[in-house]
Amino acid sequence: MERLASVDLCSGAGGLALGLERAGFDPVLLLDNKPIACETLRHNRPAWNVVELDLLDFDPVEYPVAYDVDLLSAGLPRVKSPATTKRVETGLELRLLKATVLLAHAIQPKAVLIENVPDLVDSAQFEEVRSYIQSELSHLGYRFHWFILNAADFGVPQDRKQGLLVALKEPHFDRFHPPAPTVTEHTTAGEALLPSMSSRGWTGAAEWALQAGRVAPTLVGGSDKRGGADLGPTGTKNLWAQMGINGSALSDEVPGPTGTQESDTSGSRLKKLTVEQTAVLQSFPEGWVFAGKKTARYRQIGHASPPPAGEAVGAAIAAALRGDGATDQGRSNRL
Repeated sequence: MERLASVDLCSGAGGLALGLERAGFDPVLLLDNKPIACETLRHNRPAWNVVELDLLDFDPVEYPVAYDVDLLSAGLPRVKSPATTKRVETGLELRLLKATVLLAHAIQPKAVLIENVPDLVDSAQFEEVRSYIQSELSHLGYRFHWFILNAADFGVPQDRKQGLLVALKEPHFDRFHPPAPTVTEHTTAGEALLPSMSSRGWTGAAEWALQAGRVAPTLVGGSDKRGGADLGPTGTKNLWAQMGINGSALSDEVPGPTGTQESDTSGSRLKKLTVEQTAVLQSFPEGWVFAGKKTARYRQIGHASPPPAGEAVGAAIAAALRGDGATDQGRSNRL
């Protein structure tokens, strides 16, 4: 089947790009301003054209390979409420969103995919932002699908809701419909992590897996400006504790035969996850290597888009662009 071309912005550790690759998109350019993320991308996909540059400084005139691609995708930093930033033009996250929209003017992709917070789709607080996006793109011939997906519905063992915008030009718009869930039963954190939790012979691993018998809370990568790695705010840590996990830090190793984690000196009966286990909860493939030390690796994972969710959305976009998408589904949230 014919492969499609894409440009991926704010690529991070490559979760969205990896999912899109599985769906049939080959990136002609991936952009990120963090050296550690670019190192991760280059290590795992040496053939990818990774550009280390701030999106606000990106000029496609200097990268003509970006013109006329099939898809412009962006897993942007999470936007904050306009009540905080006051205007669409202020706040770094909203400025990156604006830069993505304006870049579509320049490179003219057939489709645009933006992944962000669920509130971007339906919250009244973001009405001004949605109106801005649509006013900028509608006169270029794009029409819009706004929808929310939960990565858990696509096999990811984590409750991770994503707000998505898919904008397509005619005639592709009417061929697109948001992807339906690919699983009928969610994979629990216990099921996903049991192989690693028992890999050093921990006799209590199976019992722990039963306690962790639901999808994990949303992983939170945290800010590059604050301390070490943890699994989220207080409320989220309480949810992790109910599953037998200490959400305040990460471990260097999984439990040994007696349940001991040598690097954990907290004295807590709760187990700490390793960086590799958080990658499992994001459904990164085994062998995907994250550059940097423990905290930097975890932040890349926590900020990523789970590849299975990206693959599902990418497959729906690819079907629409190739002309084999359905025309009678998913119309309830179209504009």
